[in-house]
Amino acid sequence: MQASEIIGLDIGQKRTGIARASSIARLAEPLMTIETEHLIYKLKEVFEKYQPECLVVGLPRNLQNQETQQTKSVRAIAGDIQFHFPHTPIKFQDEALTTVAAAERFATDSKNIDAVAASIILQDYLDEKKDNKDQNE
Repeated sequence: MQASEIIGLDIGQKRTGIARASSIARLAEPLMTIETEHLIYKLKEVFEKYQPECLVVGLPRNLQNQETQQTKSVRAIAGDIQFHFPHTPIKFQDEALTTVAAAERFATDSKNIDAVAASIILQDYLDEKKDNKDQNE
């Protein structure tokens, strides 16, 4: 089995966290936090370096699991990403409380909190995918 890369995003209004994981190791790691307005430009560099098989985008919802204005904004940005990278599938992953979890884990490193949140989103995706595979075997 050949390793491939998966990129995870925690898209915010001002900043976006970017994480990566190998399909073999299945362990997400934070890469960087960037200004959201530069996301497409930075993703071009990330895609060139890692050539991901897919992109996992955190999807925010409220505590009642309903879509919010931020959900609509993330979906719109994901649509823009899909336009620029049409051959890379986009998967949405529930991001409930990932920024809070990232803040609790890394309270002293607030500049990378969004990248850590992206790695939590990506790890959740990988874990769910593995759990679903295990259940089907």
